[in-house]
Amino acid sequence: MISIEVEHRIAKDFLHRYLPSLVMIKVEEKLLPTCIWTSDEDIDHDELVNWAIEIIDSQLENNRFR
Repeated sequence: MISIEVEHRIAKDFLHRYLPSLVMIKVEEKLLPTCIWTSDEDIDHDELVNWAIEIIDSQLENNRFR
């Protein structure tokens, strides 16, 4: 089983290497205000992940990596 730290590093590298810059900007625009204005213990990480996935899916449309 791959450790969670390794999974995070792989995901981070993948996002920064293969995701178009404009898509990353849209994800950051959506997530950053919540991360800045919400205390760490009140952040719903699952919700942030879902928001990011929705943005990525909508921006890439038929250009999925699957």
